[in-house]
Formats: sequence, C-alpha cells, structure tokens
Amino acid sequence: MTEVITRSTARQVAAGPIVYILDDDESMREALTDLLQSMQIASIAFETTQAFLESFDRDRPGCILLDVRLPGMSGLDFQGHLDRIGSHMPIIFMTGFGDIPMSVRAMKAGAVDFLTKPFRDQDLLDAVTVALDRDAKRRRENAASDAVASLAATLTPREREVMAAVVEGLMNKQIAFNLGISEITVKLHRGNVMRKMDARSVADLVRKSELLEASASRPTP
Repeated sequence: MTEVITRSTARQVAAGPIVYILDDDESMREALTDLLQSMQIASIAFETTQAFLESFDRDRPGCILLDVRLPGMSGLDFQGHLDRIGSHMPIIFMTGFGDIPMSVRAMKAGAVDFLTKPFRDQDLLDAVTVALDRDAKRRRENAASDAVASLAATLTPREREVMAAVVEGLMNKQIAFNLGISEITVKLHRGNVMRKMDARSVADLVRKSELLEASASRPTP
C-alpha cells in the first residue's frame, strides 16, 4: 500500500479528496500513483479488495480506480458489494479485457467511466475529475438534506401535517377544513412551520420538503 502526497499540499490533502487505486498489477499501481502525484492528487494503492476494505475511509471525499479483474472477487462484483455496505464513492473501471456487456453493466450500476487499457493519461485524469466532482456534489446534497431533517425534527405532529398541506399548495381555509381546526390555528401552525424550518417563502419550504424526502429515502450506511 502506498500513499502519495506532495509536501507542498500535505496539509490540504490530509482530509481532502483521495483516489483509491485497486489493481493487482504493481507496475500499473505505481504508474497511476505517479500520475496522480504529478497533479497533486492524494492516492492510496491496493493489490486486493480485502486490503482496501480494511483501510478505506468512506467519510473522506474521493473516488475509486477499480480494475475489473482482481484476485478473488471481480471488480464488477466488488462494485455491488460496496453498494450493499452503503459506500457510494464514485468508481472508475479499468480493464485490459473490456467488452460491451461488461461496460454496460458497470455503467448501469453507476460507474463514472470504463477505461480500456492502455488508456491516455488525460482520459484517466478527466475521469477522476468527473468522479471527484460527483462525490463532492453528493456530499453537499447529503449535508443539505441532513440539515433540513434536523430542522424538521423540531416540528410537532400537527405542524408536520400543516407543512405537508402547505407544500401541496392548499390554502389555509382548505387546510383548516381537512384537519378539522380553525383557520386561525392553521395560521399559527403555518407560522411556526416557516420559522422552525427557516423557510423564507413557500417555494423555499417546498424545496426543503424535497430535501427532507431525499434524506428519508437515503440508505443508511
């Protein structure tokens, strides 16, 4: 296992994006770590999936360069294993034996790219850039939905009902009729919902409701 971090960026990459390399070819591992080092991208290389599982940090931003043919579990099967254990780190496949069915299966399962060896350095770097951007976007969205979930946890059951009705576009009079309460009470609950959810408008409340649904449906690692 080799971690490559340039001196000038040691502090920045200590908790920054990292590229995990899984390939049983030592020369390939060395070539990839050298290439990433030249671009000041931190990387760790592994020969087996077991070694990777013992060391990788799912909370750290990054992506995986994964060879399709590995000792034991294949790269495609390992992709499925990572999904089952709740790891959603973007994967870039590498293979010297690629074919169309294999690449289709990988891409349908969410792979960022499928590179056939030998590939150009720039193609690999472009794929890594896309993968790291995708991972950063996913983490931002997860953080936003988690923040909204924390706000929603402060709502009472009745406030949740009012919020759901407001998001559906119902007027106060309609909400009052549906819930069997007065319109004044609806206005009070509605005000509490807007304040607790830190919503500046109904449109903002709708957006946060969508984030709340995304947080609720996200698999738990």
